Amino acid sequence: MSLIAFHRFLIAAGILFCLGFGLWEFLAAREGGGVGALALALIFTLFGIGLIVYLVHLGRFLGYDEGSAPHE
Repeated sequence: MSLIAFHRFLIAAGILFCLGFGLWEFLAAREGGGVGALALALIFTLFGIGLIVYLVHLGRFLGYDEGSAPHE
């Protein structure tokens, strides 16, 4: 497994964690968790969306073209 593939795996795990925790806190806020739970839900949902954007554009962020060899 290449380093970039492992990096993609870790980002995907981070996305699942952030979106899952955001959903969990949203459900807690609905059950009376208060403003703190709602704030955490919003923050972690935004983190998850940010990681999705990062994952989609990872090649550009790393200066790596998917169709050719890495730049040296």
